[in-house]
Amino acid sequence: MRVCLASTSPARRMLLRQVGIEPELVAPEVDEEAVIEAVEAAESRVLTPDEHVALLARRKAADVVARLTLEDPGFDGLVIGGDSMFELDGAVLGKPHTPERAIERWHAMRGRTGTLHSGHSVFRVSADGGAHEEHAVARASVTFVADVTDAEIEAYVATGEPLGVAGAFTVDSLGAAFIERVEGDPSTVVGMSLSTVRMLVRRLGVDWTSLWAQPRKPL
Repeated sequence: MRVCLASTSPARRMLLRQVGIEPELVAPEVDEEAVIEAVEAAESRVLTPDEHVALLARRKAADVVARLTLEDPGFDGLVIGGDSMFELDGAVLGKPHTPERAIERWHAMRGRTGTLHSGHSVFRVSADGGAHEEHAVARASVTFVADVTDAEIEAYVATGEPLGVAGAFTVDSLGAAFIERVEGDPSTVVGMSLSTVRMLVRRLGVDWTSLWAQPRKPL
């Protein structure tokens, strides 16, 4: 069965490959800020972090499903969408994009604990054009070391790694040494919760092990 990841995130692709799934990659064409602004304006309220990531994960996956229906009408498989954001003291911290903002965030985060919210959307797309969706949000708490120095923060930010990730940190690369503890599914912090994706896949009537590109040989 084909698996399409509605993302070009190297971290999400790596997670799927680590568990035996070789996904196709299609970048969703979704204006994330415009989507959130439109929904919040229509509902006259600010979305919670869980609502925020769930909405964007579903929009990303739906966008790719719609494009596959037109461009690859014989597609038969799964489309997986995801979105993440980090919450600290009730404030939502997305991708910092600039070194100045990343440094500011690390000064605020050191020695503290925040929550990573990860939205997931999985569509089962049939060759006849039918599509059924399941979605869920996973959370993991992240505690940062208290003794990370200003020099270490500046050196980390200078690598460029934290600029394009939610919360300005990674747990699977250079940022790992500055994280003291993760509570919850650790893959949630990397990019998406694998146990959550498995749950959604099973809800859609698909056997998780059938997605493995090559069956693992017994030890």
